[in-house]
Amino acid sequence: MTLSATERLARLRLARTDGIGPITFKRLLERFSTAERALEALPDMSKRGGRTKPLQPFSKSMAEDELAKLSARKATLIVWGDDGYPEQLAAIEDAPMVLSVLGDASLLKKAGIAIVGSRNASLQGRRFAETVASDLGRANLTVISGLARGIDTAAHSASLATGTIAVTAGGIDVIYPAENKSLYESIELKGCIVAENAFGTQPMAQHFPRRNRIISGLSQGVVIVEATAKSGSLITATMAADQGREVFAVPGHPFDPRAGGPNSLIRDGATLVSGASDILDALTRRRDMRVVREVANTQTSFPMAEPDEQILNEARQIVSDLLSGTPIGIDDIIRESGISAPLIQIVLLELELAGRLTRHPQNRVSLSFSDGGMDRSSGFL
Repeated sequence: MTLSATERLARLRLARTDGIGPITFKRLLERFSTAERALEALPDMSKRGGRTKPLQPFSKSMAEDELAKLSARKATLIVWGDDGYPEQLAAIEDAPMVLSVLGDASLLKKAGIAIVGSRNASLQGRRFAETVASDLGRANLTVISGLARGIDTAAHSASLATGTIAVTAGGIDVIYPAENKSLYESIELKGCIVAENAFGTQPMAQHFPRRNRIISGLSQGVVIVEATAKSGSLITATMAADQGREVFAVPGHPFDPRAGGPNSLIRDGATLVSGASDILDALTRRRDMRVVREVANTQTSFPMAEPDEQILNEARQIVSDLLSGTPIGIDDIIRESGISAPLIQIVLLELELAGRLTRHPQNRVSLSFSDGGMDRSSGFL
């Protein structure tokens, strides 16, 4: 679809509103069809969910300021629903609501492979990453990584000529680590830099796992080159597997702690990689076996008719009785309650906008017991 400038701005505002994550964002669009209508509904929905001080949307002026800063930096904004939104990424459950992009955005539409690994990489590990990245580039695959020291840096550097995407944990304008300033500038000129966070955001620990799910989400598979058993690269591998991507690992000597991650992945079923040909062969087999499906990003949603308030109140009470601090599948709530899925989603949205619901992987939810300005006299516990 082609979004109007007004709707694109509204989607940016919705994405930047406190408490609105990717899944809630999409549920609101399904519910109201446009972000403009969703923004209008937020205060009332959060109040019905038990919030004493209604949730206020991110201001229009602040969203316009972010767009102005991106424009001055010669960066663009891609929002969920844009023609330029990468289909591969759109297929994951928690795909980003908005992406800031510097450089060649067309690379986001190409098939890609992620290469990640240890920041404290060995010389052999870096050389191997460079060789594989170069070979994959010549095979017309974009190389995706996280601009970190070590393996990420080697992979980006070796694929500059053929196409590389760097996904950053902070804002699009924040270079991290600072020592990669020259590489960042080279990727801006020859490749593509992507960020989910707002302009000027400094990277924090909690940002890196979210960045990692974009790295794996943009790719057809993830290659792990040197990673300790508790490395963030293994989080990326886990996310890749959960997203239905291929997981590749380069084996290492058992005495090297940096081999612990890849060796354990191979033991658990990851494809052993001794060169780019192993990756290309696996991708060929995968394409032969898999039918590419249409993603939700290309579908048109229609607003649901407003249900009767008495029916909603009854649904709220039933859902409240079923929820606890232990995550439960939304499908289980629907089956157990006998309430229609659209009505369940409305109730869950109200709770989440009130700060009383936490979403978990695999379509599960639980009650959040932090106060957050809740009205204890409301119909919800």
